[in-house]
Amino acid sequence: QVQVDESGGGSVQAGGSLRLPCTVSGFSRDDSDLGWYRQAPGHECELISTISRDGTTYYSNSVEDRFTISQDNAKHTVYLRMNSLKPEDTAVYYCAANLILRTLAPWYGGDCARAARDPESGYWGQGTQVTVSS
Repeated sequence: QVQVDESGGGSVQAGGSLRLPCTVSGFSRDDSDLGWYRQAPGHECELISTISRDGTTYYSNSVEDRFTISQDNAKHTVYLRMNSLKPEDTAVYYCAANLILRTLAPWYGGDCARAARDPESGYWGQGTQVTVSS
């Protein structure tokens, strides 16, 4: 059984940093993506970063140059280092694993939690809250 466990969320002031670790167990890492979505209040679920087995990365425009994704395959763990945090980064952050991680399909209505419940969207964690105050 695949289990995805993310942690590391919390409250931080603007300009601060956080690191979110996510451990994925029971999942074949071969040729698969690990990554992060987030859902900010009043906004649609956003794919913000992914990393493939060979280390190829993707960042959304909203986080590029501030966030860094990395992985430790021996520990089955992916990390999201978030620097220069802004109030607009306040969101629930979800770790996910799938053959290919993509922008959320429209039938999920922009709702990360809805996608997380659907096995077709891959394996998701429960989400961790990040709050950035100004």
